[in-house]
Amino acid sequence: MSYKELKRKIDAQQVTFLDGGIGTEILRRGYTWASHQLKSEPELNLEIHQDYINAGADVITTNTFQLSKRSFRNHFANDEHLEAIGVRGLLDRAGELIHESVALADKARRSLDHSDTLIAASITTLEWCFRPDRSPDAEEIFDEYLEELTDYAEAGADIFLFETFNSTPEAEVAIKAAKEVGKPAWVAFVPYQDGRLLGGQSMEEVTEAMARNEPDVLLLNCAPPDHITAGLEQLAPLWNKPLGVYAHVGKFNPPEWQFTDDYNADQHLQECKHWHDLGATVIGGCCGTTPDYIKKVTEFFS
Repeated sequence: MSYKELKRKIDAQQVTFLDGGIGTEILRRGYTWASHQLKSEPELNLEIHQDYINAGADVITTNTFQLSKRSFRNHFANDEHLEAIGVRGLLDRAGELIHESVALADKARRSLDHSDTLIAASITTLEWCFRPDRSPDAEEIFDEYLEELTDYAEAGADIFLFETFNSTPEAEVAIKAAKEVGKPAWVAFVPYQDGRLLGGQSMEEVTEAMARNEPDVLLLNCAPPDHITAGLEQLAPLWNKPLGVYAHVGKFNPPEWQFTDDYNADQHLQECKHWHDLGATVIGGCCGTTPDYIKKVTEFFS
């Protein structure tokens, strides 16, 4: 399937399926996610992508959440400190891993003869996504995004999925950089229990900002189901273009994830039915969800 074909499907309000958690699935299978396991366990990454394709995902995401030059640089006091104690070539690692992540996703779809499965680059905020108070100055980050997105485009990603964004200014910069690179942009914001973004913006402010930038899909993600519902109830009446959702299940136990019995695959499906009734047609899973969760959803809606 080409992206044009996928977009026609989405614009026609046909249900489209994302995959589920990647980092948490690595953790669930007995490994830490801290290094993304792209170099040390490439077959593990490959198997997870294959499992999501077999579960019915139309779009699989790269295992690159929080993978950027800035994420490596932030471990050091300044560039001189990085030069003094950092390993050689550290800042080049992000680009190398981005290429490897896209290559693994592509290998997964080719190995299953699923050329119609598209690859979305998983790209989050430059600073920690759950800390909107640390958001960088939007006037100063365009080139940083442009460099990162160029790596994904050259590696062969089909879609830029900007996810777990906590406010609109940084998202607007990311979309502008995506347009410069020439790839479609989907934007997913993280809502809080009051239905506003984690950074405090109302859904009216979100739709106003996104109307200026026109992402192909506007989504809510990386929040518990009840937070997703609160946000979607406010967002759906204001946005007449494609909407998507992918909630997390479980609890965050830094630096990893804690699995719980809340919202098993059947309960998650019931939430997805409700979100679809509210207007969401791009549906998947975030942290804690597994291929079984996605299979339940794809079997019901297909």
